[in-house]
Amino acid sequence: MERGLSGVEYQRYSRHLLLPGFTPESQQKLSSAKVAVVGAGGLGSPILQYLAAAGVGTLTVIDADLVDSSNLQRQVIHCEAAVGTSKVASAARAVHALNQAVHVREVPEVLTPANALATLAGHDLVLDGTDNFPTRYLVSDACEILNVPLIWGSILAFDGQVAVFFGDEGRGVTYRDVHPRPPEPGEVPSCSEAGVLGPLVGVIGSTMAMEALKVLTGLGSPLYGRIQLYSALTGDWTPIDVARRKDRAPVTEIEDLVETCGFPAVEASGAAPVRAEVLSPAEALREAAAGRLLIDIREESEAAEGMLPHAVNIPKTQLMEFARGERAGVGPLSEVGDLHGAILHCAGGARSAAAQAELATLGIEVANMAGGYVASVTLRP
Repeated sequence: MERGLSGVEYQRYSRHLLLPGFTPESQQKLSSAKVAVVGAGGLGSPILQYLAAAGVGTLTVIDADLVDSSNLQRQVIHCEAAVGTSKVASAARAVHALNQAVHVREVPEVLTPANALATLAGHDLVLDGTDNFPTRYLVSDACEILNVPLIWGSILAFDGQVAVFFGDEGRGVTYRDVHPRPPEPGEVPSCSEAGVLGPLVGVIGSTMAMEALKVLTGLGSPLYGRIQLYSALTGDWTPIDVARRKDRAPVTEIEDLVETCGFPAVEASGAAPVRAEVLSPAEALREAAAGRLLIDIREESEAAEGMLPHAVNIPKTQLMEFARGERAGVGPLSEVGDLHGAILHCAGGARSAAAQAELATLGIEVANMAGGYVASVTLRP
């Protein structure tokens, strides 16, 4: 039998308890809930803060990244003093400062096909605040197998989306009913390429937290079978009804999407995070002018619209084939020679960061130009 709320809890959550239909039992449901939040970044920031403030008893925070200064524009759970430290540790400190009664389980790891089911098992609800497609499919598939509701959010530039997915033992709607085909690498730009308006993640992340409270307490009508689209520029919300695909079989095993659409770099177990070399556009241009190899890995059609001084254009696919010894050093590749120490750039920095990580697995260390060609606009002659 669950204990009743203490006097301190009645005082702390009094504004909840004044709401029609929100009973002490509703607050107890939150207190006993176990919720996993995948991603402690832009969306994870308001999610974790509002769930902690609402009194959700156990929060599992999953994120392998370190806090970077570029995160602070929108990832408001972190502060300047946290730059260079683990995001999950930074988030846990913020949660405990807000509500010491919340238990935080820190998982500073990349969610992978090998660990997803074990990591997410035992939770009442999962919230996906990640920014890459392999993890979105991975989390959705794991939740469908575990039959756990999933609250999903996505943001890019000025637009956001929110939905609640639930496999419901083969009867419900999941992420795969909305997006059955994973995109090819580079097919959809990331926030590091297209940008994102800071408060947008607050709107979407707070909405995800709201949906979580509805699912956990049984209040209202969660967004099952619906996606809400939000435009920050107009303030409009547009609902879209979604249904389960009639020909889709239930997911029964985890698919490895590393080869399909890329995957975040996975650190070796127990290894300290490696700080890859990242240069500002100004630094990269100075290094290139001094003779350091600068490789533009955009597609030829993109490079045709303009290139940086001293850069050589080698699309990412060709560069990786050359690095693996699958392509001869002809054409622009004849100018490359040894890739070690080269500087890579793409349109906005995401593809070059991915290439940098892939080359590192081959033992080739290169630098990435932050922000890519777009960020260098004011520096071009």
